[in-house]
Amino acid sequence: MLEVRGIESSYGASQVLFGMSFEVRAGEVVTLLGRNGMGKTTTIRSIMGLLKPHAGEIRFNGTAIHRLPAYRVAQAGLGLVPEGRQIFPNLSVMENLVATSGNRRKKTAPWTVERVFDLFPSLAERRANMGNQLSGGEQQMLAVGRALMTNPDLLILDEATEGLAPLIRADIWRVLGQLKEAGQSILVIDKNVDALARLADRHYVIEKGKVVWQGNSADLTADEDLQHRYLGV
Repeated sequence: MLEVRGIESSYGASQVLFGMSFEVRAGEVVTLLGRNGMGKTTTIRSIMGLLKPHAGEIRFNGTAIHRLPAYRVAQAGLGLVPEGRQIFPNLSVMENLVATSGNRRKKTAPWTVERVFDLFPSLAERRANMGNQLSGGEQQMLAVGRALMTNPDLLILDEATEGLAPLIRADIWRVLGQLKEAGQSILVIDKNVDALARLADRHYVIEKGKVVWQGNSADLTADEDLQHRYLGV
């Protein structure tokens, strides 16, 4: 579904990605792991058209997308839950959900506001509240719901549970598990290795802008040296 091949991306004269390569297959949950500053968010920005790679290729469902503007990438079927949530603070929960909703690929059971409220009942109770009146956890739920309302083929979450209370984190993992069971393809960045190992099919560990390890959850959890070397604080 998603093929990232040898991309190199920079901010001005500062290069961040050095031949980043990985893939996500249909129906998979895949993670990008690594310490802060290793290039995970830059990889997501490159995929989403927010930062143009100066080398390499990104293909989605067989089509090259690395030269497309961000809105065309989103229209192609990638839904982003960005780091920091970035919901619309002066729009209500309902307005946030419908503002970018669409079903461009004519899915037979598209996401609706009520389906999102079924996933996150607390959002239903706050449907008339403005985005800036929500807690951090509620904002993250709203960001996930907003991305789902675009009916993406691939859902991407950058720092899925960062800064959230334990109960809210558990709710996010619950929802991602339900989405996986429904066949949703997901690419997720987070620091909770235990939760990711239970959820994901495969993992890529990033160090200094390139993949240094890849494998399944059993391999990841069994390799304590790997976790200490590349994921430990």
